[in-house]
Amino acid sequence: MSHSKGAERTPPSVHRRGLLLVLSSPSGAGKSTISRALLEQEDNLTLSISVTTRPKRPAETDGVHYHFIDKARFAELIEQDALLEHAEVFGNRYGTPRKTVEAALDRGRDVLFDIDWQGTQQIAGKLPGDLVRVFILPPSLEELEARLKRRAQDTDEEVRRRMAEAASEMSHWPEYDYILVNHDIDDSVAKVRAIVAAERLRRERQIGLTDFVDSLKPRA
Repeated sequence: MSHSKGAERTPPSVHRRGLLLVLSSPSGAGKSTISRALLEQEDNLTLSISVTTRPKRPAETDGVHYHFIDKARFAELIEQDALLEHAEVFGNRYGTPRKTVEAALDRGRDVLFDIDWQGTQQIAGKLPGDLVRVFILPPSLEELEARLKRRAQDTDEEVRRRMAEAASEMSHWPEYDYILVNHDIDDSVAKVRAIVAAERLRRERQIGLTDFVDSLKPRA
């Protein structure tokens, strides 16, 4: 019996929903360095751009570093539930636009967040199934203090303040999916990339997988 190619079934397509990758850590533990390396090495990863009421600095570009808006517009976004998370820092407000992030997820794009535990909790309440949480710890408090001093960005008083905040921030590690002790930046970046690779393969993120598997079953 001959079989024509026209009788062959075309398997349904499977595509992936994006994920939200959150990196949190106390200041100086390496979160920003790891984030920059991930963005350079992962083509499908994009950084979430926040809205803020803070005035734009001379070297900043609207829509690249932040979306700069006024306080009235920020209040409207909160009222409309249009922010995945928001916070106030030193009198200025910062937030993550919900629509932009959800559109990226629908396109299969992964979105990186550099936020603290409070922002992570807010996102977990709105998009729990899309969230991948990684907390980065320093090898020791002594090393954390040494890193803060080596980068020479802060005064001694600021270093002491950041060290005092670190204990509170690190107490939230149980709320995260993955815990990473950052002994070496290259090794830590490789480990986060491995986490992302595994999370991309989760069954729940594969759209159309049921139909695809059904198409592999023998026809009666």
